[in-house]
Amino acid sequence: MIKIKKQKRNPYPTTNEVYALGQHICMSAHKARRIIDQIRGRSYEETLMILELMPYRACYPIFKLVYSAAANASHNRGFNEASLVISQAAVNEGSTLKRLKPRARGRSYLIKRPTCHITIVLKDIEYEPIDRYMLCSKKPGGIKGINKNTNMTYPNTYSSGGLWDKK
Repeated sequence: MIKIKKQKRNPYPTTNEVYALGQHICMSAHKARRIIDQIRGRSYEETLMILELMPYRACYPIFKLVYSAAANASHNRGFNEASLVISQAAVNEGSTLKRLKPRARGRSYLIKRPTCHITIVLKDIEYEPIDRYMLCSKKPGGIKGINKNTNMTYPNTYSSGGLWDKK
């Protein structure tokens, strides 16, 4: 019997993030994590330079994923590539391909080829979300029910009324 998995909602609900997912990449997750740890938190342009100059075989598929995520950001959301930063990067283990290699005396030897799933999430640092309450309100003050002239500061601006400020 086939089990049907329920589709989740978007795992990255914020509107200033885009992602690219590479599945069943033929390499060990440990070797891919070695590169992912170097690029996490860096800017998009700096990441491309690092990945071009590193001598590991895992750099090429990661380079393609970062480039694809940036293309998603510029085409689908209209983000500027200069303001993109890698906010999340994850490597998970995938299924293992099992192959048989013929050996001496008619025996066979099992070869396991590991795969991994790589997720790259890019975040736009210049993105400013539009306040929905400001758009739907008819009053010039913004949010309904709040008087524009009210002063919402503390009486003493240097003391916020904390636990140790009592006299």
